[in-house]
Amino acid sequence: MKELILEEPGVLTWQQRAIPKPQSREVLVKVHRVGICGSDIHAFHGNQPFFSYPRVLGHELAVEVVEATEKFAKGDLCTVEAYYPCGECPACKNDRPNCCTSLQVLGIHTDGGHCEYMLVPEERLHKGNNLSVDELALVEPLVIGAHAAERGSLREGESVLILGAGTIGIATALFARAEGADVVIADINQEKLNFVRDEMGFEKIALVNDDLEAELRKFFNGQMPYVIYDATGNPKSMMSTFEIIEQSGRIVFVGLFKGDLSFNDPLFHKKELTLLASRAGTAKTFEKVIAMMQNGKVNALPMINQRIKFNDADQAFKELTENKNLVKAMIEF
Repeated sequence: MKELILEEPGVLTWQQRAIPKPQSREVLVKVHRVGICGSDIHAFHGNQPFFSYPRVLGHELAVEVVEATEKFAKGDLCTVEAYYPCGECPACKNDRPNCCTSLQVLGIHTDGGHCEYMLVPEERLHKGNNLSVDELALVEPLVIGAHAAERGSLREGESVLILGAGTIGIATALFARAEGADVVIADINQEKLNFVRDEMGFEKIALVNDDLEAELRKFFNGQMPYVIYDATGNPKSMMSTFEIIEQSGRIVFVGLFKGDLSFNDPLFHKKELTLLASRAGTAKTFEKVIAMMQNGKVNALPMINQRIKFNDADQAFKELTENKNLVKAMIEF
């Protein structure tokens, strides 16, 4: 079978190897779709934390079971829970496996799905009855947004600002909207804002510029947002959240970058802010997202705005990473 390896930043090479044979509690699956996410792009450019080379990328997966097991039938279509916790550390025992001290993420710490066949631990597969392979490949990034929404403890009608109109920002906005929040999406790219308005149905959009505060007050009846999700991974944007949030508000950092952050402590205390991080998701979140997609509460298919063929991925990947209007690219097998 073919697999695509990121040998070093900017260098993708093909390799032929035998189809792997499953061991105990492993499932052999055929890959149908792989979404390309920000972490893949950061890894390609050498800017991804917690990453080592060489690596087979790909963790947003739609797969088909090749060989039946007690739990899965041959032909079952599934998504893959891309996070492999140890199960023994304090975070795991506290039902927070996404914070595992030795968490292994598919396509980052271990080889992922840029290959025709792969082995997946049985407990990391989630069936997606009645979902298409495109929808199944979107589950993992949606899980990140759903978990972020949960971290913010949103209430009906609460004013929410999403900074960043990329995949994770849109995913977070989808679940914030599903919780009944009053959502505004802001970005520096007007084309992306037009996309979330025209394709994703978010009417309240704001361009990040010197007039942002006035725009937000207009949307929120003279007030500033009570909850801010920063999905940019940009330190300047992340630090700006302390300035533009309402008194006693909540900030959730969903994006990340390599480096340190600083903020004004008197302002932080004066507003009595709550600062939260959001990382990945859990098995429960995967099941929640699949159920919400199945019952039509969340439709993420319009996020896909570029497709490439697996056989062309080595050449197409670089061009794709330079597309400033990219929301979600899908590799088709």
